Parts: sequence; C-alpha cells; structure tokens
Amino acid sequence: MELRRFFDRAVRSSFRDLALHDEPVATYLGDLLTRFARTEQLFPPGVSVPRLETVVDLLLEAQAAWDETAAHFGPEREIDVRRHLGDYTLFMTGVFRERVERIASTGWYVSQGKKAYRFVSEHERASARPARREGGPLYARLAERFEHYAWALDYARRVHFHDAPTLPFFRFGTH
Repeated sequence: MELRRFFDRAVRSSFRDLALHDEPVATYLGDLLTRFARTEQLFPPGVSVPRLETVVDLLLEAQAAWDETAAHFGPEREIDVRRHLGDYTLFMTGVFRERVERIASTGWYVSQGKKAYRFVSEHERASARPARREGGPLYARLAERFEHYAWALDYARRVHFHDAPTLPFFRFGTH
C-alpha cells in the first residue's frame, strides 16, 4: 500500500474512533506522517546549524531568521521554521511520546508546539494573500487542540502501526 494512503487511513480511522471531526486536520496529519517517514524531513531545509535535533535548536533557528548577516534572513524563514517546530513537536509527542518523556518535558514540547502553530496561524491570518488566509484556521485549530491531535497520533501508532512497513522514523524513537 502506498505510504500516504496508509497514513491517511490510519489517521482517519483514529479520528473516527476518537470522535474527532476535522477533515482538514486529518489530511494535514496524514501529510505530516508521510513527510516525517523520511528522517531527513525531521529537520527543516536550509538550516544554519549542522543539524537541528532539539526544540531549542529550532527556537534558535527561528530567532536566527532575523539576523541580517545570516544566509536565510527574513520573516518567511521564521514562519517556515515555526511551522516545522509545530509539526516536529506534534509528531514527537504523538508518535514518540515515551522518547519525549525520557529526554524532555512533554508539557514543554506541547507548549512550544502550540506557540509555534499559533504564531503561524496569526501570520497566515494577517497575510494579504487569500491562499495564506485559508491556512490560518487550520493552524489555529492545531494550536488549540494540540493535545487532542497528539493523542490521536499516539492512538494511531498503537492501533494501526503495529503492522506498518519498517519506516526509518520508527527506529528514530528507539534511540
């Protein structure tokens, strides 16, 4: 089965089981899992440090977006990094909750993920471009219901991923 379809089915089935009714978020989470199935996608493109492996690294990268001497100067870079921060923390607290509990505070990950999505939501909502404004409500819901969606990913992992193909990100959580 195609990987994207596998994740879509797992997420949608989990949403049904958990009575979460949000088609755009289900689609987004299926896409997130598909993207992060490739471990190099766990790190945003064009980073200024060799490898961003922690939430703190991502926060520093977002701050560096405003350094005029940096190669990736600009507010759009900050939006990309903060979106990735929201995605990363949601993915980690959902799929690898036990790892997050071992290496950091789950509450802090949740807080940083919510802040990141809220930042992206406000930026998208304030944007003059119609395509961007449509993203605002999605990211606002991701911020508001972050814990619900993290638990939905955890549920999907426990219920649907036991027969999953050997994906690199499943090895990531065991280190």
